[in-house]
Amino acid sequence: MGAAARLDYLPAERSFLEPDRPDAGRPEAARAVVIPFGLEATVSYGTGTAKGPAAILAASHQLELHDEELGREPCADFGVATVAQPDIARPVAAALDQLEAIVEEVVAANRFPLVLGGEHSLTIGAVRPLVRRHADLAILHFDAHADLRDGYQGEHNSHAAAMRRVLDHAGVTLVSVGIRAISAAEVSFLDANRSRIHMHWAKDQARWEVEDIVAPLKGRPVYISFDIDALDGAIMPATGTPTPGGLGYWQALAILKRAAEVSRIVAADLVELVPIPGLHVCDYTAAALAYKIMSYALAGAR
Repeated sequence: MGAAARLDYLPAERSFLEPDRPDAGRPEAARAVVIPFGLEATVSYGTGTAKGPAAILAASHQLELHDEELGREPCADFGVATVAQPDIARPVAAALDQLEAIVEEVVAANRFPLVLGGEHSLTIGAVRPLVRRHADLAILHFDAHADLRDGYQGEHNSHAAAMRRVLDHAGVTLVSVGIRAISAAEVSFLDANRSRIHMHWAKDQARWEVEDIVAPLKGRPVYISFDIDALDGAIMPATGTPTPGGLGYWQALAILKRAAEVSRIVAADLVELVPIPGLHVCDYTAAALAYKIMSYALAGAR
């Protein structure tokens, strides 16, 4: 476990959501804590994940606080604070310990952490405080890639091994949605662990039933890990590997909403945004997803 971290809050004008909202001046009272963590150390194709958190925070200032689906301004129900990104440690293992300590500080205060990445390897550190608290933790994982390699390019904690490292914790169950890129070695690991891994292939999405996807989550604490490349590459090109055949925005929201209705979402991350200068739609989409995740988790999906 990493050393204890003290939360250093960003001022309202640099935090998540517009700075003039009523709760912006009370970060200590907020139930949701946004943690920017632009880790970029093991990326293997397109680069730029280090710039993801800043782009999401900037775009979030343009979001409407009112949610037409929920019929109110959900942030008023729970409050949102944003911590300052630390100088990210090296090597990767040290960065993961660093993030673990920040998340630990948040969950120890009974607050909801939402980590903005950064590459997907950060999930390895962020999930540790939740695993310690929840013996039956389930991971709802949106991604184009299985991330079940046992390390990649010499790095045990690679972004391509994020879910494999999460499954190193014996009690964890994994529900993966949107997968359309997987290696032969990962297929072998999947086949040997069918009791713990529920895989929903993108090729089958026309036949998906949301109830089937969320069934293993019912009544359980859930950590959401949303790799932005789960969305189809045509609508989300701003990622290291924009992959065709993925999810639409409303399709992803339908799964997130139902997951919040049947389980208790205890933490989340949103990773792998690689901002493209001038293409604000991707940054805005990522910010909207982040707001929806915390709203479903903390203001209720109904």
